[in-house]
Amino acid sequence: MLALNRLVEEKDTEKILEYAREFHGHICPYLALGIRASLIAMEELGVGRLDYSGSVDESILAIVEVNSCFTDGVQVATGCTLGNNSLIYIDLGKTALTLVKRSTWEGVRVYADAEKLRKYYPPGTTELFNKVVKERKGTPEERRRLWELWESIAKTMLYLPKEEFKIERVKVPPIEQAPIVESVRCSRCGELVMSTRIVYINEEPLCMRCAHEKYHAIIGRGIVEVNGFRGC
Repeated sequence: MLALNRLVEEKDTEKILEYAREFHGHICPYLALGIRASLIAMEELGVGRLDYSGSVDESILAIVEVNSCFTDGVQVATGCTLGNNSLIYIDLGKTALTLVKRSTWEGVRVYADAEKLRKYYPPGTTELFNKVVKERKGTPEERRRLWELWESIAKTMLYLPKEEFKIERVKVPPIEQAPIVESVRCSRCGELVMSTRIVYINEEPLCMRCAHEKYHAIIGRGIVEVNGFRGC
């Protein structure tokens, strides 16, 4: 944490990208784009990466609009994560980050336009991506070639000029902090559940799964309503 905070402060983008590789599993253009957008937002807002105190207090919030590699870049660079309740996901499908100060609710929104950024891709990259990733038909050699291209493009994304982004000042309506709630044991499966997710049927406490209630999950295509999906 301390080392990463220092790298962000020094804007050592390539070393931040190496941290992101470990977190995300691989390097790709949109992982780097999340880092670059975060550094721009932090600079514009005059804030640094969340430290211990900031993460406990949720003093900075990152609001992302897409569940893609971009969001992992944001989590690494800003320190705002789903687990520390400083990351908010809005299911809009846009490559955009809004960084907000909880003290004033002033924020900066940074949006990246995928079409504009294709000029940074070498010829044939998109076709290779479609074959290897979208269609799952790439040969081992084509996969290796794509990962090489991806790393090269990612490093370019780390240094994109601000002019490549749409940057705007925003005022965000106040967002409640994560509540600390008691746990209640489901009378059917016996597992502890946050009290805010308990359903009472005939005065018996049930988790939403045992009560056969619909709930929500984030999967590849975004937020979906599910019923009885194990692991959610």
